[in-house]
Amino acid sequence: MTVLKVSAQSNPKSVAGALASVVREQGTAEMQAIGAGAVNQSMKAIAIARGYLAPAGVNLIAIPAFVEVEIDGQEKTAIHFRVEPR
Repeated sequence: MTVLKVSAQSNPKSVAGALASVVREQGTAEMQAIGAGAVNQSMKAIAIARGYLAPAGVNLIAIPAFVEVEIDGQEKTAIHFRVEPR
């Protein structure tokens, strides 16, 4: 499964479009964010994607979890969102 990586500079509408597309095609999606700004953009994208999918009768939920990722040889804590229809 593809993991959408979100940064603090990500455009929430663009991420929402990608998120909605993945949910339509695969049924669920996963997102990963490191830092407060990236988590903020992720939550905005999830809210926007809910609006994109609501007319089709799809109600999205997001399940957050902490994960450890390695970036440039350093371990960092990220927030991982599993997004799926209810």
